[in-house]
Amino acid sequence: MKKLLLTGFEPFLEFPINPTTEIATSLNGETINDYEIIGEVLSVDFQKSGKQLLNLIEKHNPDAVISLGLAGGRNCITPERIAINCNDGPVDNRGHKPNGEKIVEDGDDGYFSTLPINKMVDALKEASLPAKISNTAGAYLCNNVMYHGLYYNKKNNLDRPSGFIHIPASHKLAVEKNMPSWSQEDLEKAIKVCINCL
Repeated sequence: MKKLLLTGFEPFLEFPINPTTEIATSLNGETINDYEIIGEVLSVDFQKSGKQLLNLIEKHNPDAVISLGLAGGRNCITPERIAINCNDGPVDNRGHKPNGEKIVEDGDDGYFSTLPINKMVDALKEASLPAKISNTAGAYLCNNVMYHGLYYNKKNNLDRPSGFIHIPASHKLAVEKNMPSWSQEDLEKAIKVCINCL
């Protein structure tokens, strides 16, 4: 059976809840579209998160990698098109604030997702779940993790579907923060739709 590494993140910044944590935990061990799901939760730490992803890739040797991140304020599921070789943004959970430095010194300026992002958006819309492609994953930890995974593929000549999907806040989080939100059930359903596009 094929293996899919599915990662979420721990809570961060002003968000006391991260719905990606629950999705990765909930789907861990399930079989979807002939993929055994390996759900893992990454730290929000510029020094650790990318390395954690690569360690998990080397440990499990998955056939595909999907990383999830919270985009508080977005109202739809947004598969990311590209990761850029830049760390920037607010402080991480360790208190470190990057200042535009490269993620990998010998890496390209950017790497495109190798997930079927157009197919994912079409399938989500068919399932009446709002979705669109995002052309920026920012420069925070979501971009960092996406870049690490795609750089690893390129460096090792791997033809492995890999990329990143941002999701809206859950209702549970929106109780704490005033922002657009989805039910946790619909967020999980959306990720299953995406996995079925692999």
